[in-house]
Amino acid sequence: HIKLLAAFNHLHIFIDPDPDPEKSFKERKRLFKLPRSNWADYNAKLISNGGGIFDRSAKSLKLTPEIKELTGLTADSVPPNDLLKALLQAEVELLWFGGIGSYVKARTESHADAGDRANEALRVNGNEVGAKVVGEGANLGMTQLGRIEFALAGGRINTDAVDNSAGVNSSDMEVNIKILTGMVEESGSLKRAARNKLLASMTKEVANLVLENNYLQSQSISVTQTAAARLIDRHWQFMKELERAGDLNREVEYLPNDETMDDRKTADLGLTRPELSVLLAYAKIVLYDDLMASDLPDDPYMAKSLVEYFPTPLRDKYKKQIGKHRLRREIVGTTITNEIINRAGFTFVHELQERSGMEACDVVRGYVITREIFQLRKLWDEIEALDNKVPASVQSAMLIELGRILARGTIWFLRHGETPLNIKDSIDMYGPDVAKLQADLEKVLSEENLQLQRERTAVLEEQGAPRTLAKAVVSLRAMVPACDIVRIARGAKTPVLPVAKLYSDLGKRFGFDQLRRAASGLPIDSHWDKQAVEAIIDDLYGMQYDLTANLLGASKGGKDAGKVIDKWGKSRATLLRRTDQILEELTSGNTPDLAVLAVANRQMRSLVTS
Repeated sequence: HIKLLAAFNHLHIFIDPDPDPEKSFKERKRLFKLPRSNWADYNAKLISNGGGIFDRSAKSLKLTPEIKELTGLTADSVPPNDLLKALLQAEVELLWFGGIGSYVKARTESHADAGDRANEALRVNGNEVGAKVVGEGANLGMTQLGRIEFALAGGRINTDAVDNSAGVNSSDMEVNIKILTGMVEESGSLKRAARNKLLASMTKEVANLVLENNYLQSQSISVTQTAAARLIDRHWQFMKELERAGDLNREVEYLPNDETMDDRKTADLGLTRPELSVLLAYAKIVLYDDLMASDLPDDPYMAKSLVEYFPTPLRDKYKKQIGKHRLRREIVGTTITNEIINRAGFTFVHELQERSGMEACDVVRGYVITREIFQLRKLWDEIEALDNKVPASVQSAMLIELGRILARGTIWFLRHGETPLNIKDSIDMYGPDVAKLQADLEKVLSEENLQLQRERTAVLEEQGAPRTLAKAVVSLRAMVPACDIVRIARGAKTPVLPVAKLYSDLGKRFGFDQLRRAASGLPIDSHWDKQAVEAIIDDLYGMQYDLTANLLGASKGGKDAGKVIDKWGKSRATLLRRTDQILEELTSGNTPDLAVLAVANRQMRSLVTS
């Protein structure tokens, strides 16, 4: 419910210090339905004590005790602009800009920088805004530097482009729907009257499709912002890469230079929401251009994205015509670009390209395969259904967990799949066995790993997550090597569960699990530290894969796993003793560092390849 305390336009200032939310909403709705209206048409009898509707052309306005309390002003009367300035600084939950004018700048900017002379007398600085949240239904209600200053002071704000993007999205969808229905109409299969009725019938679903898309965009910014300080090196690296490619000018976009980024890092501060919003937009622009220059939009599997873009009545009746839409490539490119950046973060594609050496279209193919075989869409829906039921921080934590499996799964397919990846074949090949492994995961995990799963699940449950969902999200960490396991099983023509059990037993006995946990828990200070840690983790998975594949035959398809593991260990007793010593040091209470893990990784390689 909204309690509208104050509003203003070019004619009036409306103040209702203690409104009745239900009555005031009904009155605003009445005014909205009038052919023309302004605040003077509002029923003044509904305004609470001390409030009123004031003329902006007056020389001065008398302040009631209630208005003084709301604004913090102490004088008995003030000019209208002084009252408006105080309202912009009032401590409220939401400040909403819905008209024309730039009302907030940064301290470092002049009024001329705001480019709006008419509002200089009431304009405030970003650090002076008293609202917790600012929403921009207008364009340039604040300067970008004003937004950043407000955000650095603790305020929550995106950019006007993000807050208004649903309107643009809606217009795009309207055009694409009318192109489609126009095709059908030209073929003689649809009359104009029927077409108009069909368009009207889809209004609500179109609104829901648009809102979902924009919900995900804002959610992406929120999830990224929760870890912005930790991710500062990744964001810094991304900006530099965009600059090297000639795609970004940081100064033009008011993004921090290297000196400011270094200061932010020292102060344990990340990029603000307005800055993240800009980088998200650039990531989408660059990815879209890359995809449109590739053959990904023509991939038969991506036809699903094309069909799902349209409302249900069009999917049901005109699926064939959708496939012939003149903007089908552009729709596919836009849809998958929005999804992957919204779901995986704006650095996802860039980082996986850097790690794999592959093209953006290949990363997207790997993303789609991973999304499908791990059934992530179902989990996303369940997490988002918890809005206003659990703290947003809990939802963010679960979404970040899904992001980990997305990255691991995508890089796995980029390294081990054919080039280019065949999306449908890969899903068909890995999906059933991954699902089987996920369903029976508890049968193959070590007791230690099972206990970790229980503890993590319990934490999410205590925070309000349903048990089934908490368990499914937590299990994803153990599912990281699932594709390795399926690959071994397929190569040996062996059922997947015995292979998974052998893989798990080797992970426990020879310390692979322990080393990976230690590596994942390292504080990562730089982009290169992150690369080094990921390389160690990748090495450990690779060695465990090799060892499992090599011992599978001797263990009779995993049936005699225990005996084979013992025999193999005894034949390498000296190397194993040194390995066990290193693992013991890791668990002795000393915090491991990158150097220790590098030595442990090398020792493990000596053991495995001996």
